[in-house]
Amino acid sequence: MAETLAWRTRNLATSLIAPLRGRAPGVWMLRVGLAIVLTVVFMAVFAPFIAPYSPVKRVDRGYLPPSWEHLMGTDNLGRDVFSRIVWGARIILKVVFMASALSMAVGIPLGLVSGYYGGRLDRVLSMVMDSMYAFPALILAIAIAAVLGPSPTNTAIAIAFVYVPTYFRMVRGQTLSLKSQLFVEAARAIGATHRSIMFNYILPNLGHTILVVFSLSVADAILTEAGLSFLGLSVTVPTPDWGYDLRKGQPFFLDGYWWMVFFPGMMVMLLAMGFALIGEALSERLSTAQTR
Repeated sequence: MAETLAWRTRNLATSLIAPLRGRAPGVWMLRVGLAIVLTVVFMAVFAPFIAPYSPVKRVDRGYLPPSWEHLMGTDNLGRDVFSRIVWGARIILKVVFMASALSMAVGIPLGLVSGYYGGRLDRVLSMVMDSMYAFPALILAIAIAAVLGPSPTNTAIAIAFVYVPTYFRMVRGQTLSLKSQLFVEAARAIGATHRSIMFNYILPNLGHTILVVFSLSVADAILTEAGLSFLGLSVTVPTPDWGYDLRKGQPFFLDGYWWMVFFPGMMVMLLAMGFALIGEALSERLSTAQTR
């Protein structure tokens, strides 16, 4: 059993690394996406060494344009925009990864159980998830975040609640297909328990699907987090956050202080695009592998 899981894990890792080499499908998308994401992760991890100034303190006059001293200028309060961009990477990555982990921890087991057992339990869970899925994601996240109050943890919970149905629907659909396969019948024949079949036989075969859904949902979660921050529902003053800084710079855009809006908005767009490219590359790779 352990050897089988280890082999499947190595096979999954090999299939993910393969697009980085040669002319594999989606190779350029995966390379560009990984370059963007790893750059932002590097910024977040080494923020104390990269940021030249404190992200929350006044360091110079306000409204200074980009220069060698302040690479992205200063905001209306005299804070260095580049330093706030670097430190803000920590907040957005923390929120979206926490939200993804929570939504996966709930959606994947529920999807497995629903698809495997079927019957009344499947109908009830599907009805609940479809009801949640019917709401626009951003509106539902706003409602939950408004009730919980502004904080990165509450924002992660609000976003996680929104994406649970996405994982549930994908895992349930794949489980319905896999539970009738011969390897599942063989597992039943040797006396494997239902729990063992779900988590040791079916779940490892969902790795590709889960990774694709994860990449695409993270890209969407980044935009959702930025939207909540823009509305003041994610962080509190003076925490650096890209969506919050975008909102604070908006009133000054028409006065010519474009850098206060451009750089936070550009970072949100780039990070979301990075994860979207990774997800599309993995999806293309999976589609190609299935047609062979």
